[in-house]
Amino acid sequence: MNTADQYVKAIYLLQQMEDGPAATGALADMLDVSPASANEMIGKLEQRGLAEHEKYKGVQLTDEGIVRARDALRTYCIIERFLANVLDVEEFRAEARELESVIDDTVAERLDTIIDRHAECPDCFDPETDACRYLEVESESPAD
Repeated sequence: MNTADQYVKAIYLLQQMEDGPAATGALADMLDVSPASANEMIGKLEQRGLAEHEKYKGVQLTDEGIVRARDALRTYCIIERFLANVLDVEEFRAEARELESVIDDTVAERLDTIIDRHAECPDCFDPETDACRYLEVESESPAD
């Protein structure tokens, strides 16, 4: 997954949360980049036919952008579930974010065979909680 994939994934999730175009500022915040960097990448996504940006209204993915975003989200879910459920990595979300830009489709497919991904993926991902509903993570009990 490359940087463009991370952007289309973030735009896709923001569109779901906002039920409409993704605000550029919210996109920059989600990806922890400057608004200028977000605008620059949005321009590149537009040139590639993956997104449409309307000033002051936000950015929306094209049909091709949605397909690519869903693929990127599926890969992210695979990485996240592998780290959490198989390797029992405590900081799995942070690790998944770091790895998503370097894991290619071949590696993701191989990891997928280990985690037994559900057919509904990536629709199992909840942007509000930033997690797949099939993560097997124990909730911590309050301290006594």
